[in-house]
Amino acid sequence: MADIRKYEVVALGELNVDIILNHIDGLPEIGKEKYAGDMTVTLGSSTAIFASNVSCIGAKTAFAGMVGSDSFGDLVCRSLEQKGVDTGFVIRSAKYATGATIVMSYDEDRANLTYQGAMDYMGFADLPHGLFGDTKHVHISSIFMQSALRRDLPKIFAEAEKNGVTLSMDTQWDPVEKWDFDFREMLPHINIFMPNEKELMAIAGTDDFDKAVSSIVPYLKEAAVIKCGSKGSLLVRKDGTTSLRPSFLNRNVVDTIGAGDSFNAGFIYGYVKGFDLAECQRLGNLSGAVNTTAAGGTGAFSSREAFAQAAKGISGEEFRF
Repeated sequence: MADIRKYEVVALGELNVDIILNHIDGLPEIGKEKYAGDMTVTLGSSTAIFASNVSCIGAKTAFAGMVGSDSFGDLVCRSLEQKGVDTGFVIRSAKYATGATIVMSYDEDRANLTYQGAMDYMGFADLPHGLFGDTKHVHISSIFMQSALRRDLPKIFAEAEKNGVTLSMDTQWDPVEKWDFDFREMLPHINIFMPNEKELMAIAGTDDFDKAVSSIVPYLKEAAVIKCGSKGSLLVRKDGTTSLRPSFLNRNVVDTIGAGDSFNAGFIYGYVKGFDLAECQRLGNLSGAVNTTAAGGTGAFSSREAFAQAAKGISGEEFRF
């Protein structure tokens, strides 16, 4: 009998709004005021950007997270729902406010200042009963910003494995730079590990990228895919073989906010649809490039058709859903 799940992907974790400032007149300085030429208030958080975009591309997606009973929480849920994400698992807290991140964008880099709010308090006990039985795949991001969720990762891994659910993780940057993530214990439970190159080196405790890659290979469950910015991405398989795929070129970059999350969305879309890992990597690179054609992490993902058109403009090929 076929295993029919309600969702292809459940995104699990942090929710907040992004207040994005572009065209900033220099770096911030204590005691001085600077101008920004443009501001956008939009759905934020790595996991939410991922969920919104993987849903837009075409995967049936739900979100499990916590927001406040406030206007930012309304914006988060409304934004997810507009992209087809089921928010039935989202908890509305009367105790904690919705998180917010001020994003200061500078060319290909950015500086962020985040108030964690409700996202820091949701743990395994808060997750809805039956969530893991309803999905094929769970994606987790930004674990260092979610102390309760990070504490409960072993319980989440056990529940996923009990229900035959595959799992992907993008740790994101550790704001306090303690890098409390034992990859030897964690990676055997994560099907697709998705850090960027700086995060991988910090997690592995080395400033040598090749050594960092070699250090994780013995612990991979299936694969790691490492985002390398404008250089592309590196796919590392369980058997130690690697494949560096160059990035797609967008000559008119608006900003790079959420490009890594969009890479994750493209890759995991392919993964849950049963594509081989090389094609998943290609879709990840393409989705990351599409992301840079509009402001914010979800601006370029207004619809499936708009994404396909942008993808064709960048790659010269029809997008295969």
